[in-house]
Order: sequence, then C-alpha cells, then structure tokens
Amino acid sequence: MAVTLTPVAFQRVQRFVAETGALGLRFGVTRTGCSGWGHVADLAHEQREGDTVFEQDGVRIYIDADSLALVDGTEIDFGKQGLSETFMFRNPNATAECGCGESFTTQADAA
Repeated sequence: MAVTLTPVAFQRVQRFVAETGALGLRFGVTRTGCSGWGHVADLAHEQREGDTVFEQDGVRIYIDADSLALVDGTEIDFGKQGLSETFMFRNPNATAECGCGESFTTQADAA
C-alpha cells in the first residue's frame, strides 16, 4: 500500500517544502486522546533510520517504522474545518474514533 496526498494536500505540502527547504512531509502517529492514537504531520528535515519513504510526483512522505502499520493506506487531504485550515486523514486502519475526532483506534488495539 502507500500513503497518498489529495491534489489540494499535495499543493500545500509542495509549497511548504519549497518555502522551507524541507525534504518532504513527516507523517505518523502518537499516543494521544481518548481513543489512543493521533495523526501527526510535520515537515521532514532529515531521513531517519527505519523510515519508509513514499513519493508522489516528487513530494516525499516519510513514515517511521512504528507508525507505518497504523497509517499505511491513508489518504491525506487538506481543507477547512470550522475556522481553521488543517490536514485531514482518511485512514483505512482506523476502526473507531473518539467523539471529537482527534484520536482513533485500530483492530489491533481491540485485541
């Protein structure tokens, strides 16, 4: 599988990378919220040991080994949410989300 960017997210990441000189987007998860996992997106300034790198039309997405199984297959979008602009994630591995939508669980968490 792969992690992909919608056209809007692709343009946003491409612009951030061009403006900052970053290598690409760093994407993964962290323990947070009521459900357990939260998506994390930031600029990648280095490739770390164990990273998997997906490339989409010249834009690279760096994912650490611990996050890969939890985010593989995710489509990253960008848009308005209320008054904010933010990245949004369609993660096929998420089996449930908390009420506020900030964190998610997977089938492995239920085991």
